[in-house]
Parts: sequence; structure tokens; C-alpha cells
Amino acid sequence: QVQLVESGGGLVQAGGSLRLSCAASGRTFSNYAMGWFRQAPGKEREFVAAINWSGGSTYYADSVKGRFTISRDNAKNTVYLQMNSLKPEDTAVYYCNAHREEESGLEYDYWGQGTQVTVSS
Repeated sequence: QVQLVESGGGLVQAGGSLRLSCAASGRTFSNYAMGWFRQAPGKEREFVAAINWSGGSTYYADSVKGRFTISRDNAKNTVYLQMNSLKPEDTAVYYCNAHREEESGLEYDYWGQGTQVTVSS
């Protein structure tokens, strides 16, 4: 089991910045790829960004590319999402995800409880 706790959400004006954090406990953090997803009211949860176990590879949704940066600190068991140039359409609950796929094909996914980000126009 991996326990994930997000923090850093809040209310910000358009053009502003926020930094989300996700603290992990339980299994070995560096064994997991980490990601951020978001879900706006009335919409399905969508992918935002991901980072591999070492931090050497990152991936972004087109909608946030160039504005958001995902990073991780394996010594602190924490993954971050730096969000700049925020837009009202970024308003959503942001969820942290830990993902691991074993050679056998078994996959493990763990989710945090979410943190609200609201961007006012």
C-alpha cells in the first residue's frame, strides 16, 4: 500500500502560480512512477503530468505543457506540480497518483484524496 497526501491547493487569480505537493508513505517511493490528474465539475478525471521513478522523464498534457512542471524528490518521498500562468479552465480537484507495473503485467495504482485548485478570472 502507498498512502498519498496532497497539499498546496487554493484560490488564485488568473495568471498566478501554485505549487502542489504530494507526500507518499508506505512502499518504496522510488519504485513508483508518479502523476497528477485533475477532475473539473461535471467532467471526467484527466491526465495532467507524470514523472518516471528517477525523475529523468516527464510527460505533460498538451493543455498544460509549458506552464506546469512536475518534479520529485525521492529522498523526501514527495512529488510536486509547479503551476504557472494559471487559467480559469485549470480549476479542478487535483489528484496525485502512484503507479507501478511489474514484469508479470500486474499494475498497481494508488490515489490521494485530492486538493482543490480554483482559478478566478
